[in-house]
Amino acid sequence: MAAYTDAGDADPTDGQPGGDPRGTGEGAATAVRRDAAVRAAVEQGLVSPATPIVGLLDITGIRASAAGLRAAFDAVTAPGTPVLHAFAVKATPLVPVLRLLHREGIGMEVASPGELALARAAGVPPSRTVLDSPAKTPSELREALALGIAVNVDNPQELARLDALIRSASTRSPVGLRVNPQVGGGSIGALSTATATSKFGVALRDEGAREWVVRACLDRPWLTRLHTHSGSQGMPLDLMARGVAETYGLAEEINERAGRRQIDTLDIGGGLPVNFGSDDHTPAYEEYARLLAATVPGLFDGRYGLVTEFGRSLLAKHGVVLARVEYAKSAGGRAIAVTHAGVQVAARTVYAPESWPLRVAAYDAEGRPKTGPDVVQDVAGPACFAGDLLAQGRSMPLLEQGDHAAALDTGAYYFAHHYGYNSLARPGLHGFGPDGSGGVRFAVVRSAQTLDEIVAESGGAHAEALTHMF
Repeated sequence: MAAYTDAGDADPTDGQPGGDPRGTGEGAATAVRRDAAVRAAVEQGLVSPATPIVGLLDITGIRASAAGLRAAFDAVTAPGTPVLHAFAVKATPLVPVLRLLHREGIGMEVASPGELALARAAGVPPSRTVLDSPAKTPSELREALALGIAVNVDNPQELARLDALIRSASTRSPVGLRVNPQVGGGSIGALSTATATSKFGVALRDEGAREWVVRACLDRPWLTRLHTHSGSQGMPLDLMARGVAETYGLAEEINERAGRRQIDTLDIGGGLPVNFGSDDHTPAYEEYARLLAATVPGLFDGRYGLVTEFGRSLLAKHGVVLARVEYAKSAGGRAIAVTHAGVQVAARTVYAPESWPLRVAAYDAEGRPKTGPDVVQDVAGPACFAGDLLAQGRSMPLLEQGDHAAALDTGAYYFAHHYGYNSLARPGLHGFGPDGSGGVRFAVVRSAQTLDEIVAESGGAHAEALTHMF
């Protein structure tokens, strides 16, 4: 196993355990596969002096997570209940990943025209796609209705806009209304969407809002769903369950006043936090599903269809950013490993390290787990500002020139969300799995960005535009 530096103090709301950072059970298996993939990536030249950074995705792990999600909810849901697990595309917007998840029985939740285009390119049918966004344009709504994609309406003005579109269109789209149960926030404010002043949905505890929601539904027989999402990383599970319970109670009220089962589906969002403290896959989908079943038993008795929108929890544990150590130096008595992984692949960690600490695993020049005494050191990125640090003051075997630093748990919201500081190129991404003879096989997920592509994206074709104009 690789030598690790931990990700700092654990946030108890994120389910980060202490103990062996390599994890146990499923977590230990994840670590074994990763170690083999790192060694193979070095041996096969995926990472080299000419290609000093690469992203790796564990295909076996992704499939296991998808199966685990389905099994966890199947275990608490009445037989025959329609259930759609829709992956939040924003977490890892990569067409091959979306295609893989689709093949594993997972639909897609999209929040922009770009994400919808990615889902369609991956072959995901409209019937397994959900559109969420707080800023949908008329053309986006029109396209969704024409395709038959499920739409979750965010606010009264959008509902009024949809009224006109529904009258002029024939559609198979299920339509829901997003509500904010205002149950409070978690430890990361930017990811807490059920606060008193959240920008998402109709705030149920505001004066007159609950009655407005009930009346809006009663006046529109085609409004058959409610949607809620309380947040993601940093959210305690019990707070998430409270948000779902509030929304379920609202659905029951609407149906009682309608005298029929008008609300037939509840979209409970996603948001299961990820343990960034070890390889253990905690909290597990089973834990959350059991909590929901205990808190909101009526949710699973077969009267309501169910939609979930998990993202980070499906992919985070299955990604690695692997970077060569270009230089090893020291300053003020502190060892510093200068690598090619920094703000361009881990913007959240660099700018908000307290909320988004990452574990780093040390590998030698051959891709083998590094051994030796722990040394307090910084793992720095290539960008030209002092704060471009992947890890600061971490204890781990000393990283030396030509070694490799692996940023772990980066399968969601990291290498797929490139930040173009210093015009640093997007790294290539490769999926990995067994080759059938005890080795590791790789498949290209996304090719590394070229310098020509950087120039093109930066207006290279219009170099004379301003000098000709003025």
